[in-house]
Amino acid sequence: MGSTEVTPIPKKLNESNDIADVYGPNLKILPCNNQVKELQTILRDKNTTRSDFKFYADRLIRLVIEESLNQLPFSKCVVTTPTGAKYNGLKYQKGNCGVSIVRSGEAMEQGLRDCCRSIRIGKILVESDADTHEAKVVYAKFPDDISERKVLLMYPIMSTGNTVIKAIAVLKEHNVIEENIILSNLFCTPIAAKSLVTAFPQMKILTSEIHSIAPNHFGQKYFGCSRFVVGETTNIQGKDI
Repeated sequence: MGSTEVTPIPKKLNESNDIADVYGPNLKILPCNNQVKELQTILRDKNTTRSDFKFYADRLIRLVIEESLNQLPFSKCVVTTPTGAKYNGLKYQKGNCGVSIVRSGEAMEQGLRDCCRSIRIGKILVESDADTHEAKVVYAKFPDDISERKVLLMYPIMSTGNTVIKAIAVLKEHNVIEENIILSNLFCTPIAAKSLVTAFPQMKILTSEIHSIAPNHFGQKYFGCSRFVVGETTNIQGKDI
């Protein structure tokens, strides 16, 4: 009888020091625990219903967004408590925004709004050629002053990195400096991770997992589509959606 082999992630990527050696210091993986592993398992399971998929995807998105926000700059502040005492605390520095890559990146918008109620969110639509799979940007809408902001770029699944590379190129065309971009991602393959850190070594990347098999059905299952819409490719291993 035949068997289906699942390619495990290389052991050396399980240690933070080894991850830094392979991908550099700006790629960070969400600390893995049983809760995170369960969420990743549910999202990969072909038997997960669409309602359960969305529920657990939103949970993982929230965890990734929360950790991504830790990469933003803070400033010290002093507040007065109801008892009149002074408390030395922290607050976000002004000038942050989100940008989602349409369409699957839009799944992460609510998670960002739940954490940052009034944050502004821009959009980028990247369309892949049906024959060559070459990605090209067909639409982009950003805050007018995006060049002065820290940008949280949202895209859940990266198999090749091509879509994100195109999106970042557009941000840089709008004078966003590489150091001000934080890529928030759920699942990333080693190929995509290497492509991105090579192309943009100053950009910060936060993902929940680096694994050779990406759940490329994410956009289809999350939005309940029978097929992927413009900006996403067909559900084929190795293609970004």
